[in-house]
Amino acid sequence: MPETAATFAAVFVALFVAHSVGDHWVQSSHQAAHKGENDRVEGQSSRAGRIACTLHVLGLTLTKGIALLAAVLVLDLPVTALGLAAGLGIDAASHWWADRRSTLAWLAKLTGKAEFASLGTGAHPAAPVTAKGTPAAHLGTGAYALDQSFHHLFLFVAALLIAAL
Repeated sequence: MPETAATFAAVFVALFVAHSVGDHWVQSSHQAAHKGENDRVEGQSSRAGRIACTLHVLGLTLTKGIALLAAVLVLDLPVTALGLAAGLGIDAASHWWADRRSTLAWLAKLTGKAEFASLGTGAHPAAPVTAKGTPAAHLGTGAYALDQSFHHLFLFVAALLIAAL
């Protein structure tokens, strides 16, 4: 059991770091701008959004695979092909689902987090403004915080699967 716990910890750290790198450095500006496009928003292409999201998730999953490979080889972690496939698979699928944006917005609304999701945007009732009344700079949005915490949940699930299978 201690070996499984240590494997889980090492795998989670590798996934967490690779997630941050893949989501912010590997993802292209085009992917970030278009991955959420869907037919529900007039004038946008659902196909283009799905392609951008798929390419983002492929790059992200490759980044996670490289990080995991390094951790497995350097730390001699006892992981299986089944565990890796299950963990990376659930992570990739959940990431794609969330990054289509309308899906995570729906979940935020369903769970009573719609106002928080709009935090940091002009749509929020307490949107930050300067003394002149213009939009003020800020460090992020509620939607981004919900997005990242959703991804972190599935990094946890993926690490559990990889360590346990």
